[in-house]
Amino acid sequence: MALSLDERERAFREVYAAHFDAILGFALRRVDRPEDAGDVTADTFLVAWRRLAHAPQGPDLRPWLYGVARRVLANHRRGERRRSALGDRLRRELSTHVPDLSDDVVQRADVIDAMRRLSARDQEVLELHLWEGLESREIAEVLGLATAVVRPRLSRARTRLRELLDNDPSPPGHHLSDRPAPLTAELTRKER
Repeated sequence: MALSLDERERAFREVYAAHFDAILGFALRRVDRPEDAGDVTADTFLVAWRRLAHAPQGPDLRPWLYGVARRVLANHRRGERRRSALGDRLRRELSTHVPDLSDDVVQRADVIDAMRRLSARDQEVLELHLWEGLESREIAEVLGLATAVVRPRLSRARTRLRELLDNDPSPPGHHLSDRPAPLTAELTRKER
């Protein structure tokens, strides 16, 4: 006999109230982080809600819930292993594909310092261009402006940044002409 929605909700509330502490304790004793126990408990009761019509009654209910929690926990652990393995693989791949940027730290700090001296409008257009790699057309889309407005704005912002970097009274290596070729080329090239 199928339960009405109200009867099903009432039955579930009773199951939840009677067994929540036991299932949470079961999960807490088997996970490394308490927040994972909350996830396992929530997923266990989600299964219980879905399968309420097939759940045993009386004293057999708690062992059934433990069995559900055990399977949820196994799935959680498999997911953690997959995420960990994926993270390890990505770190290995990134270490072989992404160059070591430690030499650029001082240069980037100088550029960031110079950019902070620009107007917010210049900063925004330069950040979108230099850091996000967007062209005028794409920047215009992000900012909700016409490309014809963005192109000269980007050119002026580049000029202002170049002037700040060239006029910086810092020691050698801090002027635009002393900077690595990619940054110099990027700041001095004409917008397409």
